[in-house]
Amino acid sequence: MNPLETKVSSPGSDASLDDWLAYMETMHPVEIDLGLDRVLIVLRKLFRSRPPARVVTVAGTNGKGSTIACLEALLRDRGRRVGTYTSPHLHRYNERVRINGSDVSDGDLTEAFSRVEVARGTISLTYFEFGTLAAFLLLEDAGLDDWLLEIGLGGRLDAVNVLDPDLAIITSVDIDHIGFLGDNREVIGFEKAGIFRPGIAAICADPEPPSSVLQQARAQGVRLLRDGEGYHLSGGEDARRLELRGGETLSLPRSSLPAGSMAAALVAMRVLEPDYDITEAVGVLARVKVPGRMECLGDHPEVFADVGHNPHAARWLAGKINRLKNGTGQVYAVYAALADKDVEGIASVMSAVVDGWYLAGLSVPRGLTGEALRQRMTGELSSGRTVRVFDTVSGAVAAALEQAQPEDLVIIFGSFFTVGEARAFLQS
Repeated sequence: MNPLETKVSSPGSDASLDDWLAYMETMHPVEIDLGLDRVLIVLRKLFRSRPPARVVTVAGTNGKGSTIACLEALLRDRGRRVGTYTSPHLHRYNERVRINGSDVSDGDLTEAFSRVEVARGTISLTYFEFGTLAAFLLLEDAGLDDWLLEIGLGGRLDAVNVLDPDLAIITSVDIDHIGFLGDNREVIGFEKAGIFRPGIAAICADPEPPSSVLQQARAQGVRLLRDGEGYHLSGGEDARRLELRGGETLSLPRSSLPAGSMAAALVAMRVLEPDYDITEAVGVLARVKVPGRMECLGDHPEVFADVGHNPHAARWLAGKINRLKNGTGQVYAVYAALADKDVEGIASVMSAVVDGWYLAGLSVPRGLTGEALRQRMTGELSSGRTVRVFDTVSGAVAAALEQAQPEDLVIIFGSFFTVGEARAFLQS
């Protein structure tokens, strides 16, 4: 049989969303299969022409979801009809597709899945590819002005990249997904710059973009805006002073979101909506909250949750914790991770700010047990630090909260699975 084809039986007309998601997980022989050929074949069956909406594609190691959330809020403040496609989700698949600020319904998703199923025929699609095409259908059906699309992995060969963007944004370039993207910033930058198209505008929010990104921009005649060329962000996470081309300056609001994400969204507004009153943006951005992005889940002790899962994210997280620490209070970390992540690198960064570790297992594919996590971290932990191991995230969270005093801080991090389980436990 042709390797592009599959013969798995599809769900019936009365299938639930869970039925469809289970089917999508088993359809393709591998979870990740980078390449655009199969997706393009099905895309051309579903769409006679490029969707009429304005398309913004966002790639990056970290900060993609925060950048999209900020840009979504700014465009909606402008009166634009906006749809977003992001991944992964924390609790429900519906979170991945938002129409004018609301998650799509189960019924809308299953109807879109059915249309993709008919169009694909015998062509095999991964879970992500199938869901991406369904998201495109939902966004088109909604008659939107703007589509904000998050790349799933890399950029050049990601399913989202089958659509040509009007604006491309790279939020950051660092080491992650080594098996698919390479082990250095230059090769990873090349993959992420694959979302560029000849002649469009692009934004790179990484303060030190690799030369591969700059070379790709030049090769394609892209108008690249980056820190120092088109805008300037100064003062790090504390001052948050943004200077735009033309001399406009403003102070970004205090927020749980990265300053670079807010800056990228504001620069994007300058490209997309040149006459937007940028002074209105500060109030809009101050109200943007993204679940699982340095999200406050409790007080006395303060409890924060962040989906950060690589050393680049850990460096940002450690900086935030240093600024949030209450005098002599202790910092307790609830950490659970997937096996293919740089656990050692993350532990090395976070050990400087963590006083006690509560390590948990994840009962998902590729999830590490708490004990396996401890063994991998042992060489990176500061001496004298408490390390406890738990079977579940909820068990680790409960133990950390029992230990913590009102002046202490608890940080829960390591993956979307980690934060999703913790949020469900704390909100139950």
